Amino acid sequence: MNISIIGSGHVGLVTGACFAELGNKVVCVDNDEKKIRSLKRGKVPFYEPGLEELVRANYEQGRLSFTTSIREGIRDAEVVFICVGTPSLPSGEADLSAIEKVSREIGKNLNGYKVIVEKSTVPVKTGERVEKILKGTAKEGINFDVASNPEFLREGSAIKDFMHPDRVIIGVNSRKASSILLELYEPLNAPILITDIKSAELIKHASNAFLALKISFINAVANICDLAGADIKKVAKGIGLDKRIGESFLNAGIGYGGSCFPKDVSAFIHIAKELGYTFHLLEEVEKINRGQRVRVIEDLESFLGNLEGKTIGLLGLSFKPFTDDIRESPAIDLVNLLRERKAIIRAHDPVAIPNFSRIFPNLSYFEDPYKIAEGAHALVIVTDWPEYRYLNLKKLKNLMAYPLIVDGRNLLDPQRMKETGFYYSSIGRGKIR
Repeated sequence: MNISIIGSGHVGLVTGACFAELGNKVVCVDNDEKKIRSLKRGKVPFYEPGLEELVRANYEQGRLSFTTSIREGIRDAEVVFICVGTPSLPSGEADLSAIEKVSREIGKNLNGYKVIVEKSTVPVKTGERVEKILKGTAKEGINFDVASNPEFLREGSAIKDFMHPDRVIIGVNSRKASSILLELYEPLNAPILITDIKSAELIKHASNAFLALKISFINAVANICDLAGADIKKVAKGIGLDKRIGESFLNAGIGYGGSCFPKDVSAFIHIAKELGYTFHLLEEVEKINRGQRVRVIEDLESFLGNLEGKTIGLLGLSFKPFTDDIRESPAIDLVNLLRERKAIIRAHDPVAIPNFSRIFPNLSYFEDPYKIAEGAHALVIVTDWPEYRYLNLKKLKNLMAYPLIVDGRNLLDPQRMKETGFYYSSIGRGKIR
């Protein structure tokens, strides 16, 4: 099948490369000329495990191509996926300007029947807006269908998530569009749910909001565990063994970040408000998540007192491991809070330093995690990169001015920390003084 992908960011590029790998002919479109030139050279402008190799292989085999022209990109396409960004506005509302602009360009260049698919995360009723724009810009007599096909790709495991999805959601209002998209996704052998467009749009926001709720819930329980002297790891295990709940997203820590959860929770609150419902539950989810960052600072102060002039090393800058994405990363909040307290900040991350340094060019960055420990008064584990789990604790302790680790991801074993002689604070497992 001939496919066009409008927008070659994380979602668009993974979607395009994976559809090409399944044997389709895919054209990825982006208005960033520098990005398109880079992709034609086989270089992916962000870090996602396995993606660069997949892009390069399918480009060389002629199944994947790149252009800056929407007209060229959709000319032969049977299905056109819109994969542009929908960032949050100051109000929390999703910014749909890119969706609307792309829809106008698609409409002006339609040359025959196509299925136009929302892949970007959009508020409910966006499909109606896209259809209205297309009708207003397409030539008379040209037919099309609009569909919603929300993505559920996790950064760091996006290729696996595409190729082996839990489910595929297809929101359509016509049998023709339904049969085309069913044929496209048939090779994945995944459960497919056909819905109306509005339901598909809501499924995406509701899914991410529920996962964010689980994270904030377990973080709230972790705070209670600290007050009661219980162990959140054991509590979460006991909760997660209930099949109605499950163990996923019950890892207490510094809170969620990234390009999806913060934006989608905020947008869902705004969507509900526009429809006449105040989503107090999700407002509290946001409040708890913000509080987890402050809690780390409070833990540091409980050991070190005034942080002015103290050297604090941050282990991890990306919002999660196996990505260089720093959007809404807890590390950003921590840097700002530490700066307010006039602390000296050092930072390490396996892949995210280039992105982080664009926001904070004056921080001290190190490629060796042991370097940030030299003379430091505390280390904070911000991202649960596997290598932080296996650091040489004795070596770290000997390098530090004060042997304190605040474990924002509960990576380390408290008993081992005690035996090694560290002061240690984690989330929901007490403190070692």
